[in-house]
Amino acid sequence: MTDRLAGLISLKAGILEEAGIDQARAEIELILCHLMKIDRLHLYLDGPSLLTGSIQSRLDEIVKQRATHYPLQYILEEAWFYGRKFHVSPAVMVPTPETEVLCETTIGFVHEKSLPKPRILDLGVGSGVIAVTLAKELGDCVILAVDCSQEALAIAKRNATDLGTVDTIEFRQSDFFSAIAANEKFDLILSNPPYISEKEYETLPPEVLADPKTALLAGKDGLDAIRVIVREAPKYLAPGGRIIFEIGYRQAKLVADLTEADDRYQSIVIIKDLNDIDRVVILSCDKR
Repeated sequence: MTDRLAGLISLKAGILEEAGIDQARAEIELILCHLMKIDRLHLYLDGPSLLTGSIQSRLDEIVKQRATHYPLQYILEEAWFYGRKFHVSPAVMVPTPETEVLCETTIGFVHEKSLPKPRILDLGVGSGVIAVTLAKELGDCVILAVDCSQEALAIAKRNATDLGTVDTIEFRQSDFFSAIAANEKFDLILSNPPYISEKEYETLPPEVLADPKTALLAGKDGLDAIRVIVREAPKYLAPGGRIIFEIGYRQAKLVADLTEADDRYQSIVIIKDLNDIDRVVILSCDKR
């Protein structure tokens, strides 16, 4: 039975490898764990006895769909972020490890400043990975999570409920700051905004193109959404607060130029991701 499972994994991994899928064997193991509702530790221990005809049929369907480069996260309707499982659909972006850098940066700032019950704004909440992760990691905080998409807000609320943070997060439909009152102030304004240029968008791999276009594309130079944040966010920042957002490849200098042209900004810090690419911007202001 164990040989049967191992042979099946090798066979299906070969199909994905031929289709140009990286980490094919790991993906097949992940699919089987999902279908059998077990973790990878128990796949080779308990998997052989759980391998039924219906599971094999479903595996065949998933492999056929995945071979088209449709994201596995959308097929399984789940994605892992910061060690937690989130529900996802094509209405929201698949979370990436790069966004974990934003969360780590934010958590580090809160601990460094010993902020008591920080008030946090998450612009473009999507699946809720940022808001939910911070609510879990920080505990005592207040988070307002906004998005222009009702579908995204529904998914974010579901994830907050599933992960026990729904009482910490307020969800609100808003296009950037449109539904935020002028007197609402935040210690941290966070965002993983769209930052792909029109030219870059044409070269994206199929897996990324499956993400909502509105969550990726940001005008001719990829800075349309970032310009809104740089222009509007200081109005909603509490004294001593920070604006923290993710940026794209080679955008650090362009963002620095935007802040240098705005006398409200006091400093800019750039944080690199695990691939040594400029990924997260931290902005401080002394004027609003």
